[in-house]
Amino acid sequence: MSDEAATQSAILLEIFLELDAGSPECVRAQLIEGEMVVTTAQAGSHEHCLSRFTEQVVRRHEFSISAHKGLVLPSYGPHPDNHVIPDLTIVGRREFRGAPPWWRPYGELKMVVEATGDRPELDRTAKRRSYALARIPLYLLIDRERAATTLFREPGDGDYLVHHTAAFGKPVPLPSPFSFDLETTDFL
Repeated sequence: MSDEAATQSAILLEIFLELDAGSPECVRAQLIEGEMVVTTAQAGSHEHCLSRFTEQVVRRHEFSISAHKGLVLPSYGPHPDNHVIPDLTIVGRREFRGAPPWWRPYGELKMVVEATGDRPELDRTAKRRSYALARIPLYLLIDRERAATTLFREPGDGDYLVHHTAAFGKPVPLPSPFSFDLETTDFL
């Protein structure tokens, strides 16, 4: 990385951290592949899909689920680390205890979930690659524009090596530690 690129990355990271993005109730600020991404409250259908997913998981397991956990993850190229807030972050029952606001969660995460919003390509590409680089074992993408759910698994070589896509209305088999078929009919 050139000195100029390193300086620009350092300045971007400093500005991002100065935002005090720790109040995601109103605004969600993320740093993804060298771009600051600020979003506000999402449409009801976005939250509806996430709620239906959460209900199915909670009925079967005792995981901790957060919609506000900041993750520090690797990025591609000459960018500062990604600072991402997934729509849902799923960990073991007590894993959030003692975690800082921006967490490097290597090994503790079970799954991250994104429902596409205003900028679906970020969820489909940049975030997916960042989750794979961090070796997060499962990434579930609820793609509202394409009316499909994709489960990415087996992170390696900077991306997920295996994925399964099902149209809304078709079940998505979730592997261990979830071990159930996710119903997607209600995502429609």
